[in-house]
Amino acid sequence: MLMKQVSAFLLVGIGGFLGSAARYGASLLLSPVAGGLPLATFSVNIIGCFFIGFISELALSTTLVSPESRLFLVTGFCGGFTTFSSYIFENASLLKDGQMLYTSAYLAGSVIGGFVALYSGTFFAKIWT
Repeated sequence: MLMKQVSAFLLVGIGGFLGSAARYGASLLLSPVAGGLPLATFSVNIIGCFFIGFISELALSTTLVSPESRLFLVTGFCGGFTTFSSYIFENASLLKDGQMLYTSAYLAGSVIGGFVALYSGTFFAKIWT
């Protein structure tokens, strides 16, 4: 059992490393052409949403994607590439389950909470320095 957990941990870690490296590569490629627009982040988020949907559906409806591959690709790679794809997938899952209230709360809470947390962090960093 412990070896299986270690293997899963390594799959997620290696996938996360590769996803993060791919995200950085995208920023290097797209930043020069974007001007002030965060094109790299936008592109990575949209690509990540497509990829997580594609892989998750294959994993759920076919035998083409093993649980280990899904862990590596969805949790690891997509997690390192973009957390936005996970966020959208989780909201879609809530919607699919008919959880409109939870979906709305999660969407609004994440966006509003994210801004509040960002500005709070900025505020406290300014106080601290």
